[in-house]
Amino acid sequence: MKLNFYDCNGTPYAYSEDGKTLYTFGGKPVAYIDVHDIYAFAGSHLGYFEEGSIWDHSGNMLLFTDMSRFGRGPLKPKKSLRSLKTLKTRKPLKKLKARRPVKPLKSRCWSVSSPKEIFLGL
Repeated sequence: MKLNFYDCNGTPYAYSEDGKTLYTFGGKPVAYIDVHDIYAFAGSHLGYFEEGSIWDHSGNMLLFTDMSRFGRGPLKPKKSLRSLKTLKTRKPLKKLKARRPVKPLKSRCWSVSSPKEIFLGL
């Protein structure tokens, strides 16, 4: 399942060609999907993947896809053109997963954190 993930401005941030591994358009593997949970390769829990969107630990939407259910969460912006994908770098080994936090109720707001803060720790 191919997915393109967009931020609150409609800017393409990441993609997945297999429905499991998330890569930035720069080719960096940043996370993986484990059923409905998003984990960093280092093992930290980053958020939730539900209804075609990625939600943060506060229940706010971080990224959306073409599969995102409209009517759930905040209004989605018009999508910008996707960047060209560069060559992917090697995926790191998955470390032991952290315990998943209690899942919050979904809000109708965008996350106050940027995807870079969540996925790259910037």
